[in-house]
Parts: sequence; structure tokens; C-alpha cells
Amino acid sequence: MKHQIHGEIAQYARMDFQQGGSAWVSRGSLMGYSPGVNWQLRIPGGIGGATRRSLSGEGMALVHVEAPTANQHVLVNANAPGHIIEWNLQNGPVLATRGAFLAAWGENISIDVAVAKRTGAALFGGVGLFLQRVSGTGTVLVHAHGDFIDVQLDVGERILVSTGNVAAFSADVDYDIQGVGGIRKALFGREGLFMTRLTGAGRVLLQSLKRGSAAE
Repeated sequence: MKHQIHGEIAQYARMDFQQGGSAWVSRGSLMGYSPGVNWQLRIPGGIGGATRRSLSGEGMALVHVEAPTANQHVLVNANAPGHIIEWNLQNGPVLATRGAFLAAWGENISIDVAVAKRTGAALFGGVGLFLQRVSGTGTVLVHAHGDFIDVQLDVGERILVSTGNVAAFSADVDYDIQGVGGIRKALFGREGLFMTRLTGAGRVLLQSLKRGSAAE
């Protein structure tokens, strides 16, 4: 499948299908499509994944798009100011935070829910207890509020990130929380009590605006 990313302030993607092509799209992100496209709501992983997906905050179903004939296209967006970047699954699975997954296509695409390894990170790290895990062979489109900061961490290298500024990261990246240190920082720094600590090796996609803060 060919795809192009358009726009500057609130980007959208055009996905061009050949006959028999298909893709998964985040619910509510289907902006437009050609007349030959069919779509329906499906639950990735079947009924077994329904409960986990409902807990992730992303909803149980995604949009599954199919093109029975050639030369069909779909337009997708995130309905929010920001940018779109592609993630090649040949480099490994990706974990997407709430609202960051936009679309995926390829061979043996699996979209499941991963559970945070540490309770503290889940409750206070801003990443959440449940994340969408996308694996297989193909491409994932990730959306960020604002601009992307694309970080490649070496083995053991760490980065501390403010709550809500994480969009997605490699499945091999470990994440936890770390206190900001000092009561005055916690009370008046507007960053809360904790920062999200990400440890490599792996790729991390940060977003310059926290989700829900674009209008603030």
C-alpha cells in the first residue's frame, strides 16, 4: 500500500489501496474514502480481546477497511492539531499511548492491549495501565499532539518525560516513574509528583503538547 501524509498544523494521511488491500483504522478517524471502499467495526483479537480493549480507554472495536477493487483510497486523521509519523514494524512492535494509534496495515498485523509492568508507572507515569501493542510485518501510523520528538535510546540510556508527553515507544523500552524531588517542585512546578522514566534500548516518540492540552 502507498500512503502520503499531508498538512502542517493538523495532518492527515491518504492511504491508496490495491485490489484486496485492507487496513485497521482508529475509530472516529475515517475522514473520507472512495466509493469502492468497504468498512466495518471489528474487535482485534476477537472476543478475547474485547475486555482488555475496553479497559484501555480506546473502545472495544476498530474500523477495518477493505478495498475489493483496485485504485481505492482512504483519508484518515486524528481530529486534533498535530502530526503523523510512520512506524515500520520490521524494527519491532510499538506500544501506543491512548489516542496515539491512527492506522496499521501489512501482514499478520496483531493489535492487542499490553499491561504496564509496574503499578506505579501505570497510576502516576502518564502512560497508563493499558497500552495498544501493534506487531506484525507492516506499517503503523502514529499521531502526536503538536510536534514529534523522535528519540533513539541506547542500551541502558534513560530519559525523563513529563506526564502526557509520551506518544509511543518500542516494546523493548522499559518505563517506570521517578519522583521530581522536593515538595516545592511537586506543588508549584505543574509537573505533578512524578515524571515518566524510559530506559532503552529502543525508539521513543514524544509529543510536544500533552493530550488534551492543545487548547490550553
